[in-house]
Amino acid sequence: MDWHADEATAWLADKQRAMESALAPLVNVNSYTENAEGGRQVGTLLRDLFDAEGVEVTVRPSERFADHLVFRTRPALPNKNAVALVGHLDTVFPPGTFEGYRLEGPHACGPGVLDMKGGLVVMAWALKALAATRGLDAVVPVRVVVVSDEEVGSPEGQGVIAATIAGASACLVFEAGRAKDAIITRRRGTGGMSVIARGRAAHAGNAHADGANAIWALARFVDGAQRLTDYDRAATVNVGRIAGGHSKNTVPDRAEAQVDLRFRSREDGEQLVASVRTVAEQAASSVPGTHLELHGGIARLPLERTEPSARLYAEYAACARAHGLGDAEAPPIGGGSDASTAGAMGIAAIDGLGPRGSGFHTHDERIEVATLVPKAQALARFLALRSV
Repeated sequence: MDWHADEATAWLADKQRAMESALAPLVNVNSYTENAEGGRQVGTLLRDLFDAEGVEVTVRPSERFADHLVFRTRPALPNKNAVALVGHLDTVFPPGTFEGYRLEGPHACGPGVLDMKGGLVVMAWALKALAATRGLDAVVPVRVVVVSDEEVGSPEGQGVIAATIAGASACLVFEAGRAKDAIITRRRGTGGMSVIARGRAAHAGNAHADGANAIWALARFVDGAQRLTDYDRAATVNVGRIAGGHSKNTVPDRAEAQVDLRFRSREDGEQLVASVRTVAEQAASSVPGTHLELHGGIARLPLERTEPSARLYAEYAACARAHGLGDAEAPPIGGGSDASTAGAMGIAAIDGLGPRGSGFHTHDERIEVATLVPKAQALARFLALRSV
């Protein structure tokens, strides 16, 4: 309701310093995806951060990564009208490569400050504002999921998200906020494939004819795979790493390539994977005595713009405008995120709602500190105006 939205957003008006104080310790702890201990420390901080009247927490243990976290309001209610808020606690920076939180004028800098610990603070403070005013029972049920493996494609997180938000009416993802607060409605799907070429080893001088050159077969595959890129269809193939052979005077019996795939729709992704397999068959047949093994495929389906997601975008954009934020729709984004998981479930999803910033995945990662409060206000208003 309007009165709850107004009270909650007014409560947030002077909370910038408190939000900064909550963000700093999150950034100061390294939570590289493979650094499970650091991720667990961040998880402990997040459980404290999301501690508010009416919020229930559940820990989803992981054997490989830090634990995943689920926070629920009104947990006894079904998900039918619930709003899902999704984020991740892991970063891309291994320990010792980029560390520490610091302020530089209007910016807060540090690993994960934008991608996406700033977004987690925005989510938590919006819930705090609603709890501190009319209470979280006065708004729709909220399902918050914070996964610990998003930066490697959420191999576990996708399942945690799906189990938690199934049936929700909308999903808002607080990934890195873009310039002018552009709201993301479309992301390309992503995939990855390992290609192993096998041949037959032989001495390159004494028995060259007896060998079957795996690198040659792989080279033919690389050329054919790269040619599958079609910019008009937003379909790209990138062979980003190759390795193979033992010495220059040995016909190589093994070579390997790592392939990145991007695509605009589910159908395009399936077609692209099938085409890569065809290219592999052709490459192997062109070099007698070799064969190629392929592993992998589609990792994340695309976030596609739908009529429900367009309505969700318009609804959230109005709340953003109310607090002085931009409301443009972002162009299609090349990288995937957990918004794609929600979209593939048929849940309207939008993304990029964290604090405005730049430099994610670089050592110049930063946010505009002044956007922390208005981003939280926009979310609090959105949740308060949703029909209970």
